Amino acid sequence: MFDIGDYIVYGHNGICQIVDITHPDITGADTDRLYYVLVPEKTKEGKLFCPADNDKIVLRKVISAEEAKDILHEARDIEPMSIANDRMKDDSYKQVLKNSDLRQWIQFIKALLIRKKEREDSGKKITATDERYLKIAEEGLCSELAIATGENKEDIKQLILECCC
Repeated sequence: MFDIGDYIVYGHNGICQIVDITHPDITGADTDRLYYVLVPEKTKEGKLFCPADNDKIVLRKVISAEEAKDILHEARDIEPMSIANDRMKDDSYKQVLKNSDLRQWIQFIKALLIRKKEREDSGKKITATDERYLKIAEEGLCSELAIATGENKEDIKQLILECCC
């Protein structure tokens, strides 16, 4: 169980801070269950409610500063992900993001940046799907690494881009 004040990764909602743990008095909520009250880091507006005993959506604590430094140190040596089948790419992209494995996200970002460069070299734009997932992966990765290290998110993004190119 997490504590009030913890930063967690909450599925596709990204980084959230736990601001309360309660039995909410809201329509549709099971009043017998404890819920985390979460504030998304990317908007800081609104609140999300997640059952504390949730087992359907990835819910994990943000990595430590030491783990973040290890990932940043390893990033340059991480190989790009192989994206074998264009027809299945949307499903495989979703699976990568759902797993919430930061090393795999770096592989994913590298693969998408390679695809982007290949398209640009042939006079084409990046596909809308690739661009959407690239932004999601960069945002998730950079946000978590920034929170873990206490660094500025834009500085982290620049480090990641340098490691991926």
